[in-house]
Amino acid sequence: MSLRDHYDRHVLPHLIDWVMRSPMATREREELIPQAQGRVLEIGAGSGLNFPYYGGAIDHLYALEPSRHLIRKAAPRAARTPFPIEFLNLKGEAIPLPDASIDTVVSTWVLCSILGIEAALAELRRVLKPGGVLLFIEHGLAPTPALAAWQDRLTPMWACCAGGCQLNRRPDRLIEAAGFHLERLEQSFLDGPKLLTYHYKGLARRT
Repeated sequence: MSLRDHYDRHVLPHLIDWVMRSPMATREREELIPQAQGRVLEIGAGSGLNFPYYGGAIDHLYALEPSRHLIRKAAPRAARTPFPIEFLNLKGEAIPLPDASIDTVVSTWVLCSILGIEAALAELRRVLKPGGVLLFIEHGLAPTPALAAWQDRLTPMWACCAGGCQLNRRPDRLIEAAGFHLERLEQSFLDGPKLLTYHYKGLARRT
């Protein structure tokens, strides 16, 4: 096994789990996740940190996660939920669910790192029912020109050590370009280094 493979398989999942436990991330989960209802698809479910915040309106949760190491971390949390959780060990570019079969898609700090982002968003729209919603919180390109320029410069190096994470994406524009209607969008800096913490959060609907 190469050093890079060892890092991606055995180090990066633990780093992701640790970073995503921050108080800032927890506060955002507490606000966003309870809005999900019905048949839910969570993309990039990671170590299952969102699972405890889903409310009683969940019928079934599909947890899409390409890392088997993170799925192993998520399994104990899944066992404690009052609704069934089905893990899908796949990437977001190909989702093995029927057309118009999902009520809510949840994306938390995921769209920054999907390589085929346009294909993944097209898949999310395909599996959502007409009128279904995408709930999201994502970091991305800052509005300050000087800061955005640094995000552009640092993204290639950052992506190499952060699982492909892109600092300079505009999730709002990507979501709209995929055919969603943005009903609610908030943009602001949250706690932490400004290169990483300009956030886009809200609700988009499949028309």
